[in-house]
Amino acid sequence: MSTPSQHHQHDAFRPAESAGPEGGWRAHVHEIIFGIETPAGRAFDIGLVVAILLSILVVVLESVPAIGGPHADLMNGLEWFFTLLFTIEYAVRLATVRHPLRYALSFYGLIDLISLLPTYVSLLIPGTEALLDIRILRLLRVLRIFKLSRYFEEFTRLGEALAASRRKIMVFLAVVLMAVLILGTVMYVVEGPENGYTSIPAAMYWAIVTMTTVGYGDITPKTALGQAIASFMMLLGWGILAVPTGIVTAEMTAQRSGRRTPLRSTLRCGHCGSGGHEVSSRYCRNCGTALPEPARST
Repeated sequence: MSTPSQHHQHDAFRPAESAGPEGGWRAHVHEIIFGIETPAGRAFDIGLVVAILLSILVVVLESVPAIGGPHADLMNGLEWFFTLLFTIEYAVRLATVRHPLRYALSFYGLIDLISLLPTYVSLLIPGTEALLDIRILRLLRVLRIFKLSRYFEEFTRLGEALAASRRKIMVFLAVVLMAVLILGTVMYVVEGPENGYTSIPAAMYWAIVTMTTVGYGDITPKTALGQAIASFMMLLGWGILAVPTGIVTAEMTAQRSGRRTPLRSTLRCGHCGSGGHEVSSRYCRNCGTALPEPARST
């Protein structure tokens, strides 16, 4: 069931009431900008994503001294071109929705506004050119690509798999943190401050870097025992990195097949002693004897 805030947000994206045949020009423009069912709507979304990526490319190239320096005027002109283009698009969106203020305060509305402000602020307030780096936030507008029907289903499945796996992932992270704390403390005792392990937090930092197989090399064990522990942690890191991927992949496979792993009861059959029954089982899977009531009501 949707909440009142969801109703308000949905209502804010509805087309504005306009006089004229077949709903007026604002209804037609709204269908193109916010709709994905029509060829024009899909073409607009694809064109918008291309424009966003090109504007991000301009920001990235401008930060390269060999490009941004000699071609400063070109980069500035392209930046203003994209800024004016997105300003027009933002104004049209506000003009075609029923509640412009609600849209402006929505997630996508705020992203649209944030992507425009740095250029205008740097023009109106001298000395704020550093804010232009915030233009990289324009990349968030690529989230609109998920409006495209061909990507939305996959995005939804991935989100559902991550949400369904959150408890398992939290337990996994808790185990990893405990291993980091224990092994980091052991390395602090074995190596000591003279080898760079000046504190338990510093040793935990080394343990995280080692277990994730990054290996910066700023802190390295010097003793034979410390090197043996580090080798064990590197091998352990390979298995640890595979666990979250396996959890999410298994959940996505279960969702795709429409079947989930059945819950198991901890009780055993009173006649033959076999266990591993499903929670909903009424009879023993081995001998057929009726199971105790708690096995069915868990």
